Parts: sequence; C-alpha cells; structure tokens
Amino acid sequence: MAAGPSRIPQAPARSARVVTAPAAGWPGPAAGTRLLVVAPHPDDETIAAGELIQQARAAGGAVRVLLLTDGDDNPWPQRWIERRIRIGAAERQRWGRRRRAELHEALDLLGVPAADLRALGWPDMGLTALLRRPPAQWRTPLLRELDDFRPDTVVVPALADRHPDHGAAHVLLRLALAAWDGPPPALLDYLVHGREAADAGRAIELPCVQAFRRTKLLALERHRSQLALSAGRVRRLAGRAERFGAVAPGGGAAALPWRPAAPLRPWLRLTVADADGARTWRWPQAPLRRDGAGWRLAAAAGQGPRFAKLHLDLPSPWIFDHWGWREL
Repeated sequence: MAAGPSRIPQAPARSARVVTAPAAGWPGPAAGTRLLVVAPHPDDETIAAGELIQQARAAGGAVRVLLLTDGDDNPWPQRWIERRIRIGAAERQRWGRRRRAELHEALDLLGVPAADLRALGWPDMGLTALLRRPPAQWRTPLLRELDDFRPDTVVVPALADRHPDHGAAHVLLRLALAAWDGPPPALLDYLVHGREAADAGRAIELPCVQAFRRTKLLALERHRSQLALSAGRVRRLAGRAERFGAVAPGGGAAALPWRPAAPLRPWLRLTVADADGARTWRWPQAPLRRDGAGWRLAAAAGQGPRFAKLHLDLPSPWIFDHWGWREL
C-alpha cells in the first residue's frame, strides 16, 4: 500500500497475509472518509467492523452506524436471562431496548457518539418480509439516511450470509443505493454467518492493530445479552481478522445457481427483488425456463441490480438459509 494519510496501519507480523486495499480498489480510511456501517442487529457492527470503525475514527474520518432492527426476536437468551417461558410483544420490546442500550455502550468504546447511531426499528427476523412490501416503505428511510450522511464508503452484510436478515439487508441497501442520486460510494461487504469458503472470498483483510483489537473485544463484552448462551461462538466470530469484499455492480450470473430436486419443488418458493419491488412464486409457478446452463427467469430484467432467493415454504426451528440470495 502506498504511504500517505489514507494508509491502513500495518502490523509487520501479519503483513504477508494482507491484500492491500488499493489492490481491491479501496484506498482505506482517511481524514475525509465518511463510513456508513449497516448492522442488521446490535453486535453485528462490533463483530464485523469494530476495528475498521476505530481505524476510520483514528484517521479523522466520520463514522455512522445504521441499525436496521433492535434484535428483539431473540427468545432463548431472553428466556435464560429473564427466567421466563412466554415472550409476548411487551417482553420483546423491552429486550430490544436492552440490546440497543448495549449497543450504545459498545459504540462509546469504539469512539462513535450516540448521535451517530441511527436506528430504523425494523422487525427482527422480518427483513425479507419487509422487502416484499411496496418499495417506498423501505427505500424512503434508507434514501433519507444516505442523503443525510452522504457516505463515501458503505459496509453491508454479504449477500451470501446465511442469516436471512443479513442477506435481505444486502439486497435492501443495494437497491436503495441504485436509486440514490448521490455520488456512488465504495461498497464493502462482510460475512458473519457463513462457510469458510465464502469468507475466503473477502479480498480486503485489515491488518491487526493490537490496541484496536483489544478495544473491539472490550466493546463486544458490552453486548452482554448475546454472550449469555453463545459467548464462545460470538467471541470466536469477533476474534477473526476483519475481512471485506469489494462489491462490484453487475456481478451476478445469468442462470440461477440451484438445481432443486424434483420432490422438493412443490415446497419451494422463489423470490425475485429489483427496483420494482419483490415478487414471490412457488417454484412450479415461477416464470422459469431451462437450458443447458440451468434455470433462468423468463421475465425480462429491468434496470439496476436484481436478486433471487430460493427458500422452503415450511416452518422450521432452523433460522439460517439453506440456499439464500444470489445476484442475477
């Protein structure tokens, strides 16, 4: 990486493992950086970007965290901590307030003032359903935040993240950015819930600065509700090197990547989201055609990014996506 004010602090012991930011088309934090970190739930900002936030602040840049949900649909830690079985609407609201308060404590350690947290209060475990509503319901709040902060770097969950809120958050932000009339920001993505192969695709790895790593782990401890039942897993996620992918427009495939078995097809649904909104079909009724490359959407594509998700139309205690989203 070239020397200068935009240089990410280096750690000699790990420099051989680092792909420098310019190689991925991103210069790193600088004095003029305006970094927007999108977090579907409280703690995602710390796990995925706690060190990046500190590096941007240390360089003199501005940081804002956009919290999409309060993480209130989190029943098992709540049952454990509050010693209760039944969780109703009032209990969920109280849990959401608790998690947002923990987030304020974490951001204070990371150097982000309370005024630079923006919370939309969208439904936890409901971002895919939100995406199916008329686009103005979710696009207008996102455009308002983009207009207010005017970021030059936006950090979002990866499309391949297996948590349904994370994949949907990527789609929501990509579609909002495509409709925004501001200057296009550098777009980076992060993976929290996913497989090692997907994480290896993140081209930008921040060098480890020990002071920033220690502060990040201290900030993680402020998310006490999430450590009650999953301390080992959450600390392991936060202890990894922070890796990001540089998202390029038009990086999708022409054909759908899935080959669903015939017995599953009556239970499968296909959701397609673009600038006009989201539409869902059962697989047998979806506008698909098949050729040598696989299944393709027969409907014509509009302007801007387009995404598809394959999912089962069956209740399950397993919250993570099996197929998830893909860009077309």
